[in-house]
Amino acid sequence: MNTILDALQEGRLFELPDNNKKSALKFLAHIIEAFPEVPAGTDVVGFIMNREEMTNTALGKGWACPHVRVPIDEDLMCVIGWSPSGIDYGAADGQPVEIIVMYLVPENQRNRFLREISLLAKALETYPSLDKIQEVRDLDDVRNYLLDLIDVTKKSEGQDTRARMIRLQAKPSSETLAFRDLSNLIVEPVTIVAGPGMKPVVLTQNPSLMKWLDSADGLTEKIDVEGSYQNGGWRVLRRGTVNYQGDRVSYDCIAVKLNPKV
Repeated sequence: MNTILDALQEGRLFELPDNNKKSALKFLAHIIEAFPEVPAGTDVVGFIMNREEMTNTALGKGWACPHVRVPIDEDLMCVIGWSPSGIDYGAADGQPVEIIVMYLVPENQRNRFLREISLLAKALETYPSLDKIQEVRDLDDVRNYLLDLIDVTKKSEGQDTRARMIRLQAKPSSETLAFRDLSNLIVEPVTIVAGPGMKPVVLTQNPSLMKWLDSADGLTEKIDVEGSYQNGGWRVLRRGTVNYQGDRVSYDCIAVKLNPKV
């Protein structure tokens, strides 16, 4: 389960924007598409959604582990999503999913991925405090919960563990933990207001992002139909939509971009 430890240590733990399965999977898949190791143009969203239509990736006990295979030689990686209210995932045991671990599986890591999933499935059967996920309140709680699960599981396997060492490291705040992904990924919240006959109004604290979005062609059309917009370095992902009088719409989004200076 070292891949999950890597994700926790590098800040790849996110609170999911809503409790809709498709939205949650697209959100995490878009984050994986931003990994520098993923070849440009790789349709992680499409791979994930097509696989999910064929096979439900819920493990049971409130967990799901979708994955995408890519023809590259890199390390096994994952991104973790937490749903505070749980997601109706269609799991065989009927339980809503609170934790989604989405894996990027390079060609040279298939066996390692299978071993990790096998160990995780065993952990979900044997970890004595599995139900404590219902008690967590923020990402710091989720992080500690996952570290406990991994620590207990690795002890039972007679393996050395980094979980306690990671816990002893200086902890960032929950806001930093949510948005520090990969240490070279910029993540910005942004609101876009659109309506008939009006130029979209972009609300963000990032001046370069606002300038880029102000000049973006087909911005709201792409976000409305496809749920995302990309034309350059930034990728804008829709999290939610609110409709107002006069056919005006507010899009709650996040924008992600790799920082080339890091």
